Amino acid sequence: MRQTTDKVLMVRPCSFGFNEETAVNNAFQTRTGGDVQAKALAEFDAYVALLRSYGVAVEVVEDTPSPRTPDSVFPNNWFSTHEGGTMVLYPMFAENRRKERKQTVIDTLLQKYDINNLVDLTPWEEKGLFLEGTGSMVLDRAARIAYACLSPRTSAEVLDEFCKALDFRPVTFHASDASGRPIYHTNVMMSVGSRNAVACIDSVRDPKDRKNLEEALEQCKKQLVPISFEQMNGFAGNMLELCSDGTGSISKGKALQVLSLTALHCLTKEQRSMLTTEAEIVAPDIDIIETNGGGSARCMLAELFC
Repeated sequence: MRQTTDKVLMVRPCSFGFNEETAVNNAFQTRTGGDVQAKALAEFDAYVALLRSYGVAVEVVEDTPSPRTPDSVFPNNWFSTHEGGTMVLYPMFAENRRKERKQTVIDTLLQKYDINNLVDLTPWEEKGLFLEGTGSMVLDRAARIAYACLSPRTSAEVLDEFCKALDFRPVTFHASDASGRPIYHTNVMMSVGSRNAVACIDSVRDPKDRKNLEEALEQCKKQLVPISFEQMNGFAGNMLELCSDGTGSISKGKALQVLSLTALHCLTKEQRSMLTTEAEIVAPDIDIIETNGGGSARCMLAELFC
């Protein structure tokens, strides 16, 4: 199985803003003033253009005014696609985020891509159990491992069903920030690429959990790039490796390490060197989206593998 793809789906927001429902357990959100929708739209469009210039095929779907979905710019939480034509729908913690599963987006995927198998995990919402896509899980698709930081948004039971349905092995742990607050999504504290794994290892306090995580990464021959709590707070864990399709300025198949400009500025020279050994850095400026939404560059990308 491929670890990376050169195709992603992004949802262009029309009602972006601070989401009160998610702020209850997302410590990365901070409300700012001004017209955040207009600023977020400009950041979104520039991000799309940047990705395309590097040879990433971006499927842009326009959000709809109704129902209002302030976090629609983060589609990776409610669906994922996988080689062989599988699409997974996920149970979401916040009720207003469940409305992001809009038929317009689903229809675009079904009409344009080869999807022949739908795995629907959304009934778990009725039991109050959640698994928010590739926010809750960081997938090593090649090694068939789903790394998951358990939290109110990431249930071990739902994770087990995902893993059984798609033939993944779960590696679970608990993680918390420097203040001891549980980390809400796995993809803010770690990412896994073809050769590297970025992780705030210090956030995994339990020695057994930490050992299991480190051993799994070592067995898969991932070079660990450790980041600090401060760097994690700057979204340095929220990265995604993509590859170029050759239509942009980069040769076909070249690895691309996508992270925000905020995250890039957090990294040391040594860390940047480790990440750019075989990859080009792609770093959009998405400060307004990060600050109000509590998600970063990776969260805005739903990978397309079908």
